[in-house]
Amino acid sequence: MTQEQTAVDGDWHRVHPASPFVRGWVALVAIVYFFGRDTFERTLQGRGTIGDNINERTVWLLVGGGVVLLLALGSFVLNWYFTRYQLAEGFVRVNTGFLFKQQRQARLDRVQAIDIVQPLLARIFGLAELKFEVADAGHSAMRLSYLKLAQAKQLRATILGRAAGIADGSETVEVPEAPEQVVLYLPPGRLVGSLILSEQSFFIVLSAIASVLISVLTESRAFILYLIPAILGLGTAYWRSFNTGYNFTAAISPDGIRLRYGLLDTRAQTVPPGRIQAVKVSQPPLWRVLGWYRIRVNVAGYGEHHRNEGEHRTMLLPVGRKPEVMMMLSLVLPDPGTADPERVFTAGLKGLDSDGGFVTTPRRAWLLSPLGWRRNGFLATDTALLLRSGRWWRHLVLVPHQRTQSMALHQGPLARLFGVADLVLHTTPGPVAPRLIQAATEEAVGLFDQQAARARQARKLQNLAQGNSEQWLAQLPPAAMPVLPAPPTTRAVQHAATQEEQDHG
Repeated sequence: MTQEQTAVDGDWHRVHPASPFVRGWVALVAIVYFFGRDTFERTLQGRGTIGDNINERTVWLLVGGGVVLLLALGSFVLNWYFTRYQLAEGFVRVNTGFLFKQQRQARLDRVQAIDIVQPLLARIFGLAELKFEVADAGHSAMRLSYLKLAQAKQLRATILGRAAGIADGSETVEVPEAPEQVVLYLPPGRLVGSLILSEQSFFIVLSAIASVLISVLTESRAFILYLIPAILGLGTAYWRSFNTGYNFTAAISPDGIRLRYGLLDTRAQTVPPGRIQAVKVSQPPLWRVLGWYRIRVNVAGYGEHHRNEGEHRTMLLPVGRKPEVMMMLSLVLPDPGTADPERVFTAGLKGLDSDGGFVTTPRRAWLLSPLGWRRNGFLATDTALLLRSGRWWRHLVLVPHQRTQSMALHQGPLARLFGVADLVLHTTPGPVAPRLIQAATEEAVGLFDQQAARARQARKLQNLAQGNSEQWLAQLPPAAMPVLPAPPTTRAVQHAATQEEQDHG
């Protein structure tokens, strides 16, 4: 087997030889700059040529720099030589380290999701990093960097095939990459519009107006200067959101929902729908006019990395219209558990009072939430619990019954006075925190008991259907695994999305 082939036979294989240089190029640049700074600065300032600026001190600096550079290069080579990976016996194993050796392994049937990450320098060399999340891995998500892009895609297909139960590990040829069908493309114009109309922009405008008024009233311009750090920080946040949301594409395949995005650094995620624990659909106030929503999810194994690596990894849809929201929800929850999902989910997104059958906060407690009491509510379908909240910032949270891990009732002094309570559902860590706000006490207690029974029954039925299998593909009903037609080209999807934008002005 050659280096280009994937480790499907149990042999140990090394990553690409350029991997340590792609990871450590900053250290090499820093060494060269530190030891050669004086000579280069003198030359650039016109204080003689490079040869004229070489003296005894410079020679020693260059010699020292050369030694440090050689040591760094040697460590890179050793790092590459002792980094190996293996796919065998239902595990993926990665060995690293020269002086301090480390071996990490993960069960394939515990793989939650797999990403293909390409930083800018890796893209230039045609390399990619494989990063896959494993159940209960915490902060220790496994990484394999770097491989050639085609090799990384092939290895991901093999791991997903075995994790999903499509391949059992006895095959002697590589598992082909599953076909896909592109179902959504986010036009850059809509992404830019969503950033302009975001919550950050709203508070920037308010802060700017307040600073100008205070400066005029106090005849001092110091308050305006306070905005500069905030503007720089928000500018960085805007760029990060644009950089990660650019060219966002969603596709469906037998191995999960495939998400691709990124301008400079690109990422290709594969999220198995059976591993999604909770879903949150949100609509900021300024998005309401254009009918835009965003979707975030909790994925087992992703929660611990949510804060450190940004929210983009838990973003199922950065900005989309209602039909796109309904389509993405159908991928996550193929069986909505109701005969009229359109009416139910529409009521969850923008309904009031008992629209769609939701049970809301009793009128007696309107003082606790004057604007939101008619929105706060819940509805249980046969497959999921829907939690609705927010009058200005609208939210709809969906938790499949089998994903409810535990629950808690919260009731403070004021809530007890008005006869209401909050019900908190616990799932895996992530951006979605399911919470029923200010339900009548008797309804909250009743839902507590009913949801516990629903969760037990859903897990029982799931285990009976799977035979207690850990393979996530077995967790999906047949409706979630359609026979895929020939996928449309990305250009066709982009054209359709652009035409939709033009039709809406």
